[in-house]
Amino acid sequence: MQNILQNIPNLNYLSEDNFFLIAGPCVVEDEEMPIEIACKLKEITDKLKIPFIFKASYRKANRTSLDSFTGIGDEKALAVIAKAGKSMDIPTLTDIHTAEEANLAANYVDILQIPAFLSRQTDLLIAAAKTGKTVNIKKGQFLSADVMRFPVEKVRSTGNQQVMITERGTMFGYQDLIVDFRGINIMRKNNCPLVLDVTHSLQQPNQAQGVSGGLPQLIETIAKAGIAVGFDGIFMETHPDVKKAKSDASNMLPLDQVETLLTKLIHIRKAI
Repeated sequence: MQNILQNIPNLNYLSEDNFFLIAGPCVVEDEEMPIEIACKLKEITDKLKIPFIFKASYRKANRTSLDSFTGIGDEKALAVIAKAGKSMDIPTLTDIHTAEEANLAANYVDILQIPAFLSRQTDLLIAAAKTGKTVNIKKGQFLSADVMRFPVEKVRSTGNQQVMITERGTMFGYQDLIVDFRGINIMRKNNCPLVLDVTHSLQQPNQAQGVSGGLPQLIETIAKAGIAVGFDGIFMETHPDVKKAKSDASNMLPLDQVETLLTKLIHIRKAI
């Protein structure tokens, strides 16, 4: 698993004794905000010596309401993500939605992410893998841990061994998600890094008002549990002013709370 992470450019502080962090805003809202967030996260992770991957979506394709914000333009947003990575020497990640987007996004970022709701899409997985980039597959909310071996196999069928799995909760009824921590031992059999998405796991989708709800007060609880059971990485979305975030505002962690949470997670990691 360390070999996979070692192939990600500019991923510093790698150690078997520590977890890595994938974090950033939900979506590129403008040209300045992602740089601000990346800079602050880089400062925190350098201080704590945590391997850091900056994430941001260049476009949100899966929105409940037609009126929801989706992006500022694909190439414009991708250029912002690339600028954040290059200016701070940090690896970058974004999600793609169609096979045609794979090569476009691969020109700008180090890791291509497959959204949970698209994790069964063979053409998308194959296209992402063929770029040669590391592929992070979000576990579908509708998939069991055991079934995640099939998306991983699709990526590896191309000869690309650079694949990760991210747990992001399982649908519980129509409007809630739960994290089944039993799944980590099952997904570990895939011999790839396992990540826990602590913010999306606390979404409350399909709300009548057309905007997903969330339980951000449980972010620390879920994150602590994830480190305790042995996840290799933590994924979270953060924003300097959560109430003004244009996407997923209801389940983000405020940027000024990130360092405190990560410090607590380091203590738990050392204890185990």
